[in-house]
Amino acid sequence: MQQVLRFHPLYQARVWGGRALETALGRALPAPAAPGQAPAPIGESWEIVDRPEAQSVVRGGALDGLTLRQAIERHGADIMGPAWPVGRAFPILVKWLDCRERLSLQVHPPASVAPALQGEPKTENWYIAECAPGAHLIVGLRRGVTRDQFERALADLTLETCVHRFPVSRGDSILVRSGQLHAIDGGNLILEIQQNSDTTYRVYDWGRVGLDGKPRAMHIEQSLRSIQWDDFEPAPLRGGGGGDGGTGAGAETVIADAREFRIRRVPLAAGEAFRVAAGEQARILSVAEGAVRETTAAAAATAATLRRGDNAVLPFAGAFAFEATEATVLLITENFS
Repeated sequence: MQQVLRFHPLYQARVWGGRALETALGRALPAPAAPGQAPAPIGESWEIVDRPEAQSVVRGGALDGLTLRQAIERHGADIMGPAWPVGRAFPILVKWLDCRERLSLQVHPPASVAPALQGEPKTENWYIAECAPGAHLIVGLRRGVTRDQFERALADLTLETCVHRFPVSRGDSILVRSGQLHAIDGGNLILEIQQNSDTTYRVYDWGRVGLDGKPRAMHIEQSLRSIQWDDFEPAPLRGGGGGDGGTGAGAETVIADAREFRIRRVPLAAGEAFRVAAGEQARILSVAEGAVRETTAAAAATAATLRRGDNAVLPFAGAFAFEATEATVLLITENFS
């Protein structure tokens, strides 16, 4: 299948969101529901998703208008490879996160406890596309914090003393595995590439209320059963591994290598090429910076131009070639099929 699969984004209103996807990525976000009403804070754009409650729809090409599920059901061998099980969902969910305010302190259940909690494990990677001066992330516990100390701090509303909070810069990334306590501070624009799951247990929400004006639901018992209690002060990967602050310079780097997926950061100078051979595996191409145009000879009539913020599936059966039109950073997600 010689087609780059692109999709319509699915925008999600979140109490901690904003409108940065308009300015940073040039997106047209949903307008206010009524004249004179303030626009909704858009916290998430689901870019690639195959779930019962949310389906990406193909934009352009021979599969235009099909959901991702329909496309795989009809062309699974071409998109995912001949060994792909019939009926299995696409295993990766890709999101943009506009974190104008701090997210809740939360955890995703590890595989060892998820079935008992009727949830799904979720390992995810955060790539910092932009951030305000002084922006931070929270991942893991401060060194030496025990479960007893954590529970006392939860009761005392002093949990900030227990968590590992660290500054981030554009181009940084961190792999957050199921069971790791985490939160995203305000002022971050993040590309999140994650296991296909939507199970989140909130343990603390900083005294905030939801869009309906009511306190949001907490999941204390599930969270305490899910937290990895020996996860102390994990470190982010700085500058995508190249020390270049997210620009197109530097060397190719593996920024995440988990059982669920691997992500390569591929910097390209203007005019430099990126190629994928047919018959290897399905991949996801994400443009974190810059732009590329497709130069695949067989797809000349339908060649895609992918710009900053775009995410696309490169099917198993296709051979693809791209050329950077400016300094560019690609994230290539693979090893999930």
